[in-house]
Amino acid sequence: MDKFKTVLNIANQQTKLGIGVVALLTAGGEQIFSSVVFKCPCSPKLNFVYGMVFLLVPALALLLLGYIINKKTWKLLTGLCHRDRSCSWRRFVAAGTVLVQISTTAMVAPSSWVAVALLSGNYFECAMTGVNVSAYKENLCGGKPSAEQCQKELFRLPCGKGISGVPEADKDDVLLTLRAQSQILGWLLIASIMLSNLLLSCLARCSSPISYLQLKFWRIYAQEESCMIDSFSAKHAKELAERNLKSFFNQTPPEDIQTPSKKAWEKISSLYKFSSKGHHYSTLHHFVESNHQEVDSSLMRMASVKSNDSGGVNPPVLGFVDEGQMGV
Repeated sequence: MDKFKTVLNIANQQTKLGIGVVALLTAGGEQIFSSVVFKCPCSPKLNFVYGMVFLLVPALALLLLGYIINKKTWKLLTGLCHRDRSCSWRRFVAAGTVLVQISTTAMVAPSSWVAVALLSGNYFECAMTGVNVSAYKENLCGGKPSAEQCQKELFRLPCGKGISGVPEADKDDVLLTLRAQSQILGWLLIASIMLSNLLLSCLARCSSPISYLQLKFWRIYAQEESCMIDSFSAKHAKELAERNLKSFFNQTPPEDIQTPSKKAWEKISSLYKFSSKGHHYSTLHHFVESNHQEVDSSLMRMASVKSNDSGGVNPPVLGFVDEGQMGV
């Protein structure tokens, strides 16, 4: 279990590695699911529904799971009903940008499931043999000596038994056609996902307001802060719990322990908003500097980019800032 947690932490810290691990686990799970659980009913009424359910419903479940384990989802939603209700186009654009970033990450597992399922072809074969469309049946079975019987017995072909009047060669030909169609769709889906990912990545990097090396440093800082805040929180919570228990059992006044206020927690828990005026790598960084740094007119504060912008909508290239480790 400890080794599994170590691997999961490494995957969390490396976004590309994490995405690759999720895709591989999803592909392996689909193969096991397909060989162990899936059994086409070979029924004219159930084939299409059964095949589509196995193809799409697990993908939907993985999509929802992707939203659940994404840290940004809960940063966006926690306390939403008690926040300022004022509306502005900046708020809507910022929220929409965050939702797109969350959805992009959440789509990795369901896309992998659908792509691998289409490449294997089992679900697609079962589903399409249950399609009750005469034109489609004629297209599959047309040109064969047993065309009429093939159309009647089409729903039985995935099972390979209980078929009368359809030669084995015709049955294999129909199944090969269906599998070829499924694999074509699978490769088209993979190609479209890779192309979209490349275009979005290029667009995000092209519009980056900071340099490559600073972006690399920023990503490392965000990962380190996310890991350390857990350990600091656990240590502080342990000290507070020990103080309270000692005070309760010894019947002594509690010692003074400084704990951040509710307002402070709210400020560092909000989603990061990029501003080219400041040099802040996270909401925690901004809070610490704006509330606790000493004012010294003899020192010039560093700025990553000089601008008059007040910020609000994050550049897509900085989408990693609030990700941290996956979990609720």
